[in-house]
Amino acid sequence: MLDIKELLRELKEAPYEEIVITAPHCGTVEIVVNTVGTRVHGVSGTWKEIPGTLLARIDRENNKKHLYAPQKGEIIHITDLNGHFVEAGTELFRIRHFLTKEEVIQRILRQALHLFLAPEKGKYYFAPEIETKIKAKGCRSVLVRPGQEIFILSRMKRETLIPYQGPEGLIYTIYFEPNQSIERQTPLIGICPKEELPVIREVVARIQTEWEEKE
Repeated sequence: MLDIKELLRELKEAPYEEIVITAPHCGTVEIVVNTVGTRVHGVSGTWKEIPGTLLARIDRENNKKHLYAPQKGEIIHITDLNGHFVEAGTELFRIRHFLTKEEVIQRILRQALHLFLAPEKGKYYFAPEIETKIKAKGCRSVLVRPGQEIFILSRMKRETLIPYQGPEGLIYTIYFEPNQSIERQTPLIGICPKEELPVIREVVARIQTEWEEKE
């Protein structure tokens, strides 16, 4: 059973994640954002077509690669390698990204739910019976049991029925999109046993009311 108070306490003590920006390949670095404490924004737009804040450029044989901030946050470290040649993987920036309510909820759900992981790389679909129930009443009305064939794996022009392995429960969260290739061990769904549903709802409600997002 979840210890709600402890989970929220831990997240409130460190309500952020640190993102390390490294050189994608070797080249000469031109630092664009050069002040620690600068606020940056991440990718945006309906189709994620607007890049984040430009952080740096790397010149490799007169071919410049632009480095953008992947998330909104604050610059907490900048390398002193401006104008220097660096190898691929060299740390250039660290960004402190403060968690949103939705990100906090997703972190807690990944701890609280039983995650059913993709057993193989491929494209996944719900079996027709499960798909029909989800479309009719939503995923959280669908009860699954161990051994029940709930997925179809499409791989190398072959389709295979995939049985669910885990505790009986409701499909609380769906983590994948049909027609997209899913890597092995990537979460497909999060299952919540019926008796734990009130606890999960309480967690989500408390985060929605208590969590303060930073601009």
